[in-house]
Amino acid sequence: MLPTWLSMLASAGMAVGPPLVYADQAYSIIKKKDSIGFSRDVCAILLLANITRCFFWLGDRFEFALLFQSLFMIVAQLALLYICLLYRPIGSPEILRASTRPLSFWQWSTYTQYIEFLAGFILCQAILFLIFGRSKLFVSILGFVALGLESTLPIPQLISNYKQKSLYGFRMSTLCGWFGGDAFKVVYFFVKDNPLQFKVCAIFQLSVDCAIVAQRLYYGAAIPAAVMQEEDDLEQALALTEE
Repeated sequence: MLPTWLSMLASAGMAVGPPLVYADQAYSIIKKKDSIGFSRDVCAILLLANITRCFFWLGDRFEFALLFQSLFMIVAQLALLYICLLYRPIGSPEILRASTRPLSFWQWSTYTQYIEFLAGFILCQAILFLIFGRSKLFVSILGFVALGLESTLPIPQLISNYKQKSLYGFRMSTLCGWFGGDAFKVVYFFVKDNPLQFKVCAIFQLSVDCAIVAQRLYYGAAIPAAVMQEEDDLEQALALTEE
């Protein structure tokens, strides 16, 4: 059993720590004026997972620290998404109109479209909760969806790193925050005896973090060839314009 002061400190760290991990990533994007290297799908996963987790809390009142973490994370990801769109790379699918996703999902051109989608998502979840909220099975499934979705968080970044053969643009501080934070979560969930959903999904998420750490060691963080080619093409276009 943890001392009261240590338990309170751990809960506070759990509430504010994960959202703060993305502050340095946001600062890096603003400083470079380029969001290349950071997968915008990370924002999608965290927003959808934490919105769903808020509804899970309504059906299964786990501790407040985890609820506050979800609320802080939603605010943090909305801000990070805005920054990513503001400094999106020239070759992004929505600019080239080359999205291969159904309905161009999460590759829309304006921030308003993302907000409209999230508002519709919240409305649908609210309706479902009003209808099935008294069912323990529904609440349990809701928990697994919320935590299972969040556990896939590192996967888009894992794929992006593999395609680029580099971790260029992905902050080391963010990677350390993911790995350290998820390791802390695994211990925290078992010590606090949180619902099974939290424990299973935290272990899976930590295993994907380990794969990204391996990518960092293998690929490094050099500028990818595709980015260098884009910069050369842009410089040539500017030179022709000046002539």
